[in-house]
Amino acid sequence: MSQGQERDEVTTSASVTASASAHYSSGASLSVRWVQGFPSQNVHFVNDQTICYPSGNYVIFINLETKKKTVLQCINGIVGVVATNAPGEVVAFSDRRLKPIIYIYSFPSLTRKNKLKGDILLDYTLLCFSYCGTYLASYSSLPEFELTLWNWESSVILCKKSNPGMDVTQMSFNPMNWHQMCLSSPSAVSVWTIERSNQEHHFRTRLVKLPLEDGTFLNETDVLFPTSLQKDLIYGPILPLSAIAGLVGEEAETFRFFWWVFLLPVTMIAVLTHGCYSLPKPKDDIYPLLHPTMHCWTPSSDLYVGCEEGHLLMINTETLKVTVLQKAEEFPVPDGAQLINPLILAYQKDGILASGIDGVIYSFIIKDSKYQVKTFLEFDGPVPHLVFSPSYKMLLIQTDKGSVYIYKFGAEPVLDKVLDACDGKVQTVSFITPGNKYFLTLTSSGEVSILSLEDGTCTGRIFLRTQATALACCPSSLSAAVGTVDGYVYFLNLIDAESPQLIHQAYLSQSPVKTLNYDQRGIFLLVGTEEGNIFVIDSRPSKSFQIFGFTETGKDILQISTVSVVESDVVEVLVLSPLPEMGRSRMEYFTLPIMLPEVVPENFSDERGRLKDDFTHKYLYEVEHTLSSAVLGFTGSKVYGFCSQVPYICSYIMPVKEHTGVCVLKPHQKVQSKQYGAGTIYMSSHGLWLMTIAKCGILCIRDMFSLETFVRCRSHSHQGQGIQNMKMSMDGQNILVNGKDDNTLVYLKWKRLGSNIANEIFEHCHQLVLSLSKTMEKESEYLASWRDHQDVSQEETAESQKKLSLDSSQEDLVADHKNTPWTQQKMEEAIKKEVRMFSPRRKEIKRGIKELAQIIALMMEENEKVDVIAKLDEQEFCLDADELERLHDECEEELAKMRKDVEMHNLAKSYLTELIREECWNSMAVKGRALKCFHIPYVVDNFPMKERTEEELQELSKVMQQKKTEIECLKLRKEIVEAQSTATMVKEHREEEDEEEEDEEKAVKTTSLPNYLLGSLSTDFGADTSLLTSQLELHSREEKINQIILLKDIIYNIKKTFNSEFDAAYRQKEIEIARVKEKNVRIAEIISDLELDETVWQPVFEDSEKPERALVVEDDEISFKKYIPPWQQDKTELLKSREMERLQQARLSDARQRGLMDMMGGVLEVKKEDILRMAIPQPSFMSKADALWSEDERKQFKEYEKKVKELNEERDKYRKSLEAELKKLQSSIQENTQNFDEHLKRLFERRVKAEMVVNQEELKINNLVFSLLLDEELSSREQFLNNYLSKKQEEKTKTSEAIQKAREDLDVFKEHHDTVLAEDKILDRSFKKEFSDISGHQVDILYKLFKRRPRVSKQKTQADVTSLVPYGERPGSAKLNKENFAQLMKAMDELDNVNNMPEGLDPSVWEHFCTTRRAKVENEYKVKQKAACLLEMTTFLRKRMEDDDAVHHEIERVFHELVRLQDEKVRYQVNLTVQVLLKQGQVELENFQLTLEYSDAILINKNIIEDLNSVIRTQGQKKVASMMESKEVHKGIYQIEWEHKKMEMEMEDLNQKAWDIQMLFFSRDRQKYLNEPNYETVIAIQIGIMEQTISVIDKNHKKNVENCKKLLKKLGKYSNQKDIANYTLSCNLREELVAVSERQDICNEIGSKLTCEKIARERYDNLMKQQKLTNISKQQAEQISILQAEVERLRMKTFPALVPM
Repeated sequence: MSQGQERDEVTTSASVTASASAHYSSGASLSVRWVQGFPSQNVHFVNDQTICYPSGNYVIFINLETKKKTVLQCINGIVGVVATNAPGEVVAFSDRRLKPIIYIYSFPSLTRKNKLKGDILLDYTLLCFSYCGTYLASYSSLPEFELTLWNWESSVILCKKSNPGMDVTQMSFNPMNWHQMCLSSPSAVSVWTIERSNQEHHFRTRLVKLPLEDGTFLNETDVLFPTSLQKDLIYGPILPLSAIAGLVGEEAETFRFFWWVFLLPVTMIAVLTHGCYSLPKPKDDIYPLLHPTMHCWTPSSDLYVGCEEGHLLMINTETLKVTVLQKAEEFPVPDGAQLINPLILAYQKDGILASGIDGVIYSFIIKDSKYQVKTFLEFDGPVPHLVFSPSYKMLLIQTDKGSVYIYKFGAEPVLDKVLDACDGKVQTVSFITPGNKYFLTLTSSGEVSILSLEDGTCTGRIFLRTQATALACCPSSLSAAVGTVDGYVYFLNLIDAESPQLIHQAYLSQSPVKTLNYDQRGIFLLVGTEEGNIFVIDSRPSKSFQIFGFTETGKDILQISTVSVVESDVVEVLVLSPLPEMGRSRMEYFTLPIMLPEVVPENFSDERGRLKDDFTHKYLYEVEHTLSSAVLGFTGSKVYGFCSQVPYICSYIMPVKEHTGVCVLKPHQKVQSKQYGAGTIYMSSHGLWLMTIAKCGILCIRDMFSLETFVRCRSHSHQGQGIQNMKMSMDGQNILVNGKDDNTLVYLKWKRLGSNIANEIFEHCHQLVLSLSKTMEKESEYLASWRDHQDVSQEETAESQKKLSLDSSQEDLVADHKNTPWTQQKMEEAIKKEVRMFSPRRKEIKRGIKELAQIIALMMEENEKVDVIAKLDEQEFCLDADELERLHDECEEELAKMRKDVEMHNLAKSYLTELIREECWNSMAVKGRALKCFHIPYVVDNFPMKERTEEELQELSKVMQQKKTEIECLKLRKEIVEAQSTATMVKEHREEEDEEEEDEEKAVKTTSLPNYLLGSLSTDFGADTSLLTSQLELHSREEKINQIILLKDIIYNIKKTFNSEFDAAYRQKEIEIARVKEKNVRIAEIISDLELDETVWQPVFEDSEKPERALVVEDDEISFKKYIPPWQQDKTELLKSREMERLQQARLSDARQRGLMDMMGGVLEVKKEDILRMAIPQPSFMSKADALWSEDERKQFKEYEKKVKELNEERDKYRKSLEAELKKLQSSIQENTQNFDEHLKRLFERRVKAEMVVNQEELKINNLVFSLLLDEELSSREQFLNNYLSKKQEEKTKTSEAIQKAREDLDVFKEHHDTVLAEDKILDRSFKKEFSDISGHQVDILYKLFKRRPRVSKQKTQADVTSLVPYGERPGSAKLNKENFAQLMKAMDELDNVNNMPEGLDPSVWEHFCTTRRAKVENEYKVKQKAACLLEMTTFLRKRMEDDDAVHHEIERVFHELVRLQDEKVRYQVNLTVQVLLKQGQVELENFQLTLEYSDAILINKNIIEDLNSVIRTQGQKKVASMMESKEVHKGIYQIEWEHKKMEMEMEDLNQKAWDIQMLFFSRDRQKYLNEPNYETVIAIQIGIMEQTISVIDKNHKKNVENCKKLLKKLGKYSNQKDIANYTLSCNLREELVAVSERQDICNEIGSKLTCEKIARERYDNLMKQQKLTNISKQQAEQISILQAEVERLRMKTFPALVPM
């Protein structure tokens, strides 16, 4: 429904405007007048006086004499690479698109001669012409990296070759020989030879071996066949590094040799060789080579190559010999650089010219292998390109910024600037009023240039030395405004086009200036900033560019559009800004009266400079879709917008009625733009044309009424991001279009335009100029007078100022960036005004604040003196609660940030901890730990072990099962063989043999292999070695791998066995420490009872013994004090004080405890341990003299002395018993710990032996691994040689076929050549026969004329040219040969002239003679051509035969290497490495002179040696037995004598003990101690019973106390809850009573009328909401229908059309 309505509206508007736009139907078109751009690629010579370079979509040609420019446009977009051929005056360039095309154009006609289409997918990177031939070489980028040779005249690809991954930076033909080319990249230089056989062409590539970075050469051995290598008798054959790395393909052919690896130990070899499998090139074998930058050819077909490191190389292209040229003498290089880094090389006679990155052009004079350096020219920046003209009279110099200079050689050299590039990228352009002579350009660096509209030459320039963003020229005066990034607006005086001046600057704000717009009459300048402020400035220089104020709009202003017609008294302004979060665009419309400069500022702006909305009549509009650009129409309150997300241009009608808030506009007209990408829309000066530009690079001019395009021009390309901006002059005749990325400025002019259309804009322009004439005259006079004043004031310094720089006053203006912005000035002025206005009030407020502060201070002092309950917090005295809250929020934010940083830091540390724990702890099945002795410094470590994986276990079980099967099979084979050999023996003998065999098998199973053949002592740890294969039988790869698996299992079992012993010792130590700890408790009690000054020795585990402690952080390890919040501290203190009060009250209420303490000292029963601390109280009468004592007192004193004596005796007895117990406990601890130390010492020896065994097994594994690696290397080498052989055999086949084909072609061509030669001889021999009818004298004269040939005048070059061109006369091409033949035939016409006819000869005979002679000359020319082609084909065949011989020789070398390798492989597979155990000290060699050669040794059967050894062993055992018998006899005699002495000593000891026993005094305690078998146990039982009784009593008491506490706490909580509930209920009751009374009063007064009105209002609001939702749903339905129609249209557009073939 809504879509139909919109179509009706469009149809209606179209019918209304049909008559107005009828005259636009006539065809109008634009043409390119000139193009300005600066070269980003190399500049080329087309001929001796013309250069060319690409810029955007164009190739620009410049005549060096007339400075005239010619433009060639690429129809398919941006120009790619360009190449020229000066002798043929031909230009070739490629376009940049998918499947690019190369175009060939001739100069100066600029007609296309050909178009080359190849198979390249993306882009060409290099193009190059041969000097004299019709050959063009092209190189493409990825993915092809293809070099192609073209015959561009016939559009034929002669040959091509792909080089994957080779990124070439320079490509050139040999000027002396087109058959040679050079391609260089930053890492390589290659010479390409083009070989031709008749019509076939082939590429032959040769890579140049570059020196190292220091200029030296690397001496490399032959990579494929290293015949001069050393022999290694121990570790196997020495192989190339490619075989060690396991390379078998083409990469092995270029892999460097690395022979010194084999000088390292075996284990390191295994590591290095294993690591080589994953490296493309060995890490330690990387030799940094020189990096070429540029090259150039010499007349002798040599190459000069400049390197990034500063070296200069000379390469002989025939032998590829590289010579590093040396300096003849030291040359001072600027800036302390050691070497010159050349960017470009250009050859000249006796040397080269080179440009460096320092901007200096050096002249290298080269003699032999040395050169001298001289400074030729100096420039400000780097010079990336140098090229001589074809005549070598001029040198073209191109800088990195794009400037081009021509250096003319001669008696007085001249340096002429052809192109003066801008400093930076052109941002925008603008016409100087009225726009038909000059225009301005602005670069990003702040350079403003004045250019002529006629030819684009620069007439004046000014540097602002700051980053600029916007430019606008004033229509009412010769001035311009420039906006900058730092918020300045600079105003320029353009009264003199040759020297613009800075007349004023305005610092508006700190936000960058984004847009500058003058209205059509030049009354106001609107400046838009990024922060969304639009400043209104008086555009007249005579008013010093007064700032009226600013208005605020949305941020990110897209465009400002103005309408200022002559008849109107206001200026309409429209500002477009986006609303990205809503997917809409906002437009703000306001007006500015033209009488604004005459109005008092207070009437239109406030104190801060903000324009009043009532004065500007601001209205807000929104569009439901996003716009990238919008302009305001001149009539009808229309707005034209360019949609950014859909390709439409829409018009909107603003409502006439005033409104508030935001008004949503709907499209009035909608037309497809037929342009893609975000675009910009502009309005012409007369308001009838709309200009649109977009990313596609197309400029469209449309009729304002119908929005249809009547002019369409492609000036730029989407590859260069399209058009950045465009400007149309006031009269509409001149259009400037600036590219976005290609930095190309295009001047468009009308090629055809209807008279009616032109008259409209001419009339409007004429009226506008007339209306502005008075203002322009006035302002021009002011600008001229200002300029004259400036000239007079600076007359003294004018000579020292350059034309393109600012004067001193202007520099001061530009450099003064520290001024205060205008907005800040207005803000400060407003603040000062307010301060002056409200100063009395401020003083009064300050006085009140002081008084209030004093009152608060007194209140705070009083608050400190009151009780805690009545005391207020300090926050209660803060008056500025908002400021306090803000500070609190800031602190919280900072605290949260710090907490987050700490959390992230802790998280990182925790993650690292988890990784380390998982890798080094959790993944270990047996954790690594140590065990230390108690008294001796012995430390024993266990073996950390990881759990074996399931794959390893499966592989082990598979190998063990295989080994057991092999043993059983061997056993069965032995039984079968023995059964066959003993078939004739008796049954008893067979049984005896079976028993012997079983005994032998058992012995084999128990003993396995002997240790000296086993190579280790693993049997000492119970390892099962029965499955191991003998070291002398390990030949196959599978056996070695199985042996490695079994050895790893043995190592695992050895470690496991030792770890079990270690765990037992560890548990024993834990038990010992626990025992010592238990005994230390009693020792501590005894020491405290005896009051001895001794310390108790308490053994503990160290961190190495319990490594899991490192994973747990204890509180005492944290150096920082834990942060406790204040509220938590207060709570802790409160709980602590309450607990103290409770304990104190409990003590006061506990009468039983107080009675016990007072009466019995807190003890119910006196312990035996208390005897030492007991004291008998003295009687009170002892304070008197002895004479005053009574009898009773004396008796009491005697009893007192008796008690004291008894107590002292008891003390002595108890002390002695404690001391004996202490010594017994200490000796027991010492004995137990020493026993453990002895055990650990034995375990330490076991650990050393286990480690030795493990190392022995690992050594065997390393030897086996090395042998496996050697087998792999030999196999890799053999496979590589086989692959290389097959490759060479394929090459042999190809070369043979090429030879056969070349020989066949040569034979066929020889037949043609012989035929032509025979015809030539026939013509010579048959001459006299053809002229036999004339006299012999005339025949002789004619024969001499027949042999005569004309002299062809060669083009003689000037002497100075010949002396300048270094290459001299170059060999001709086919094209030149054709031209020479044409000249020859032209000269024959002169010889055929009748004047040269002999006298008396018939004219018919003369004609026949001329025809015959001409045929003879043509045949001779054919013979020469055929001979030259025959020579080429013969040379081609010879080279193919040489290639075939080389391939054949290579195949023979490969066969020889294969045979040698197989012999070495067999030799070293049989020669095994055996590990043998030798006892230390039995075998000693001097200087380790081991015999490695056993050519004179004899191999004896092992059985013979074993039989001899058994006999020797038997005799030795007999001798040892007899010696042992005699030794035992002597030993028995000594033992009997020792036992006799022992018995005598024991008798003496027993007698002494009997005497001691008789003399010993026995008390009851000692008798009880002796009679009781377990005296200590009885005492311990009694003590335990008493301790249990006390503990039970304590537990009951604590339980009762806890129950009481819990009951009190519950009662307290319950009472608090009841209090709170009662208080809440009382408050609620009070509020409810008040509410009830109020409601009663309200109801009594109002009644029921208010309720009805409220219900009615709610229903009305609901209806309005429903209506609004209905409208929204309708709008959404309209949008959905529009989008569905658009989707259907796009679907039909992209629907494939099936066209019948």
